[in-house]
Order: sequence, then structure tokens, then C-alpha cells
Amino acid sequence: MTKKYFGTDGIRGAINSENINGDMFFKFGLASGTYFKSQKKKKQTAIIAKDTRLSGYALEPALVSGLASAGMHVYTLGPLPTNGLAMLTKSMSANLGIMITASHNTFYDNGLKLFGPNGLKLSDKIQKKIENLIDSKVDIHLSKPRLLGRVKRLETGNDDYIKILKKRIPNNFKLKNMKIVLDCANGAGYKVGTETLFELGSEVASIFTNPDGTNINDDCGAMFPDKMALKTKEEKADLGIALDGDADRVIFSDESGNLIDSDQIIGVLALNLKNNNLLKNDTVVGTVMTNIGLEVFLKQHNINLKRVNVGDRYILDEMLSNNYNLGGEPSGHIIMSDHTKSGDGLVTAIKILSLLKKSGLKASKFLRPFKITPYKIKNLKKINHDILENKKVYEELKKIEVELKSNYGGRILIRPSGTEPLIRILVECQSEDIIGKYILKIENVINNENFV
Repeated sequence: MTKKYFGTDGIRGAINSENINGDMFFKFGLASGTYFKSQKKKKQTAIIAKDTRLSGYALEPALVSGLASAGMHVYTLGPLPTNGLAMLTKSMSANLGIMITASHNTFYDNGLKLFGPNGLKLSDKIQKKIENLIDSKVDIHLSKPRLLGRVKRLETGNDDYIKILKKRIPNNFKLKNMKIVLDCANGAGYKVGTETLFELGSEVASIFTNPDGTNINDDCGAMFPDKMALKTKEEKADLGIALDGDADRVIFSDESGNLIDSDQIIGVLALNLKNNNLLKNDTVVGTVMTNIGLEVFLKQHNINLKRVNVGDRYILDEMLSNNYNLGGEPSGHIIMSDHTKSGDGLVTAIKILSLLKKSGLKASKFLRPFKITPYKIKNLKKINHDILENKKVYEELKKIEVELKSNYGGRILIRPSGTEPLIRILVECQSEDIIGKYILKIENVINNENFV
């Protein structure tokens, strides 16, 4: 299903660009409000949260105006992690939850993530219906004056999110005698992250907790975790944790300041569930980006790996459709559906901390249950995605893929980004010294003007 505005994870782009501006956010609000009002639910309510980008102050009023113009009552929550917004959408019995965020992108970008009344991201089918409403005549969706929605600011969003988290944690669970470094990316988790871990009894050394509107994800957080890793070593902490701008993904460091691959984290979680007979259908959901090493590790423990397209929404769709309860991707999005139905960096961190504490081992040993197959990812910027549909390009890339697989048992993945204007190249192979060679081969084919 081809969509005009929505990508793999909502809508995202540069602020004041074609789709990310006040005019379009009014239309997004009006269209989404109109769609959910048509579902005939008694309570016509939308809730809105955001990360810490400066542009949120420009976009939120436009979005609120669109929703209220459609007749939706709106509650604004201020900065809150994306999954906090998802949880509160369900607990508050709202028709719709909207997160204003561009996730791990720089402050220059912003966007939207939409959640239905069940706290789940909207399906492609519903997104397409909202897109059709966006492109229809505006004035036919405007409410009568007496039917306009009302707007109210709620200051309790973070506290309500923490209460929901605590209900999903055993009463006697404590992180006493654990020291943690937490990088909040100057983003949506800058308050709730530190407070939650502190309330669970741990000593928390928090960094990047002073958002100024322009420093979100700026050389910090899950996209740039090196400073978190260094701080973990300096503080002699048990574990380092880095969230991204909207706190739906997480990256870890061991006590020595070495980063831990997210597929290894998934391996730890999978084995724990398997050993406790809690892994539903003995299956973990990954993506086309999931490391071969994880696949081999899972097979050794009689666990299946199901690969889907990149994006936590597609992971969750597969989990819900086939009754699986663990899924994730190398970027740090991990979903444990027994606890939450969306990626939540804080939930994942708490679970890993509990397992680490119970093990009595150092993070460097416990959180690396298998060896990652060497890989490298390169992003090619400002290249038209259509180049991958070119027959000559396809045939040349196929030759390279077959050559790598037959000679070295390696794997190649080339895909256009669903949220950014670039093409991603992944080369994975046990022979680490030839990975760069094959990335260069692929890059030369894509950049070859003779194929255009």
C-alpha cells in the first residue's frame, strides 16, 4: 500500500519543509480528528505529547487547532517518552494519541507518531484513510461553533507514566547497590528516566538532561553513545544506558565502557524467556537488519527467528498476528509485549538491569551471550530511491550479493530509508577484512551514471 505522507514510523522531515509546518499540522490534526470522530466513540478525546525540540512549540498549537476544529477534545501533556504517550492513550481511554517527535533525528527535524485507542501505532490502512482526508476539501470537516473541541494542559503525564511502569514491576523489585549511568539525549526522557531508576533504588549518574530546544540527540543519546560509555567506565558503574530523543530505543554499555550490540540484548531476553518457558511459540521477531550471529545463537537454543521489514510497527504487527512476545531490531527498538506494546527504552533498561542483578555477573560477561558476526553499515545520502528499481543496477548488485554469499557466506542488504532521504547498505561477513571492499563495490554500482 503506497502512502503519501506516512513512512515506516509516522511522519518525519525538516521543520518548515513541505509536510512539517504549521499549515500541514493543522491538516493532520483535522484529518486524524475527523477519522476518529467517525468511529462513533462517546468520548471524542485526543492526547498530545512531544519531545524537547524547539519546533514543537510551533507545531503543537497547529495540531491542537486542527483537532479542536474537528470537534475533538484535546489534552496536551508536554515532554514525555513516546511509549508513555502510547500507554496513557489507552489508560485515559482516548480516541487518539499523537507524539510530536522526530525520534533520533537532529533538532532540525520533527514529525508525528500516531496511536489508536488501544495504544498501538496505526495500521497502514488507517494511515491511508487519514491521508485521503488530508487531501480532501478542508471546510467540509470543520465543526459547527458549538461543537468545537476544548483544550486542556495536563501536568501529570510523567507521573502517570511512572505509575503505569511500577504496576508492571513486582513490588519487591529493587536495584539497590547498583550504579547506573543514564544518557537522556536531552530528549523526552530527561525527567522520567532518572526519576524512575532512582525510585527503584539505584544510584544514577545522569547526563544530557538539560534540553534547550536545539541539543536533542546532539552528540549524545542512543545515536552517539560513546560519551555514555566513557562515563560508565569513569564512574565505575554497573551499566550504561543511552536513550534516544523520544526514549523508544536504548543502547547499553558494559562496566568497562564497551558498547553492547542490541542483538545481544535481544539474545539475553530471548534465552531468559525460553529458560522460564515464557517465550511464546519459541520465536523471536527481528528484521532484515538482524545480525546472523543472533540467528545462529537462537537456533542453538531451539528458538526461531522471524524477519520482517525495518520498523518497530512491523515487528509488533508480526508479534500480535502470531502470538509472539519478544521482538526487536539492532537500532535499539525492543518490544516485550507482555509488558508493553511499543518500543520503550526505559522498560527494556529496567528488565535488563533486573536480569543483570539476578545473574551476579559483570555486564561484560552476562550481556554478550554470543559473538556478533562482523558487519558495516553505510548510508548513501542524496540518492534517488528509484535507482534501486533500475534493471541494470539490480542485476549488478545481485551479482555482488551472490559472489559474497558463495565465496564468504556473507550477506548484503540494500534498502531505502523509510524516514530519511538516503539508501542504507549493510554488508555482513565472518571475513571482516573484505567487508569494506564489498561496500565499495555496491557504492560504485549505485553511483555509476552509466546505469541511470
